[in-house]
Amino acid sequence: MTTVTTRTVEYPADNLTMIGHLALPAGAERRPAVLIGPEGTGLSDVERHRAEALAELGYVALAFDLHGGRYLEDPEEMLARCMPLLADPDRMRGIGHAALGVLRAEPRADPDRTAAVGYGTGGAVALELGRDGVDLRAIGTVNALTTGRPGEAARIRCPVWAGVGSEDPIMPPAQRVAFTEEMQAADVDWRLVVYGGALHAFHHPPVDHTVPPGVGHHPRHAQRAWRDIVALLAECLPVTD
Repeated sequence: MTTVTTRTVEYPADNLTMIGHLALPAGAERRPAVLIGPEGTGLSDVERHRAEALAELGYVALAFDLHGGRYLEDPEEMLARCMPLLADPDRMRGIGHAALGVLRAEPRADPDRTAAVGYGTGGAVALELGRDGVDLRAIGTVNALTTGRPGEAARIRCPVWAGVGSEDPIMPPAQRVAFTEEMQAADVDWRLVVYGGALHAFHHPPVDHTVPPGVGHHPRHAQRAWRDIVALLAECLPVTD
């Protein structure tokens, strides 16, 4: 096990002061870097621990913020914040670019070797960075099968991996079809994994607050989705000593 160091980083985005979680691997040399975007509820220890897990593997990882340091436990408040955001690609891109700028400015991060991984709303932000033509080595998303403005997927310059639960009512089969048709029409190198029996946010451990209908943890598929993301990074953004 390597020694990981962490620190909180503050930066402006979406008219808020965002509070991200940066995790650095041992050593002093530059390393490939990964953005990690949270579910619509916002940055939590789940994403912080994932950033640290990626740092253990040798990546510089930044778990970025969506709500100015807040975690939105109330489903109505979360939806009131996220639905307008998800309907506004430029706002999502602004949040993503701000976080990416922080990550690429980190001296330990190799700015030419970055990837974006996101869950739910954070995954939509990662996809919008790709649709904006950002130079990324990979985009990985879980339950974020959002579609973009017509034709902009052609600007994606890297492989896209997406995972979704088969029983996810927020990302139903019609949404899967729309997403895959967009990726295919744009000639993107894309993959979609459907995890049988899983609901929305199946990757996220159980929480002690109310969640929207159709949300539920699936421990076995959560582990599989994490392994799939690590494999995507190993393929597209390998860590070399």
